[in-house]
Amino acid sequence: QVQLVESGGGLVQPGGSLRLSCAASVAISSIDAMNWYRQAPGKQRELVAVITKGGTTNYANIVKGRFTISRDNAKNTVHLQMNSLKPEDTAVYYCKAFVLRPRNDYWGQGTQVTVSS
Repeated sequence: QVQLVESGGGLVQPGGSLRLSCAASVAISSIDAMNWYRQAPGKQRELVAVITKGGTTNYANIVKGRFTISRDNAKNTVHLQMNSLKPEDTAVYYCKAFVLRPRNDYWGQGTQVTVSS
């Protein structure tokens, strides 16, 4: 069982930055991949960024060049640095742990990000 707690959301003006954190209850070095998703009102949840156990990262095209995912194994925490934020980035952001064996996904409760002037 993996418990995840997100933090760092809030209200920011367009062009601003936020850093989200996802704290895990287990060693994230043992988790195959850590993901950030987001869900805007009335829309489906979408994948934003991924970082694998080996450190490989991947991003949705809409955030590439603006968002950076990183992991701190010593603190069992994954971060999402979000720069040049736009109103369309407004959503609830969720952290997910992807585990291969046994196959399971674990989700955090989400943190609200609102980009507005």
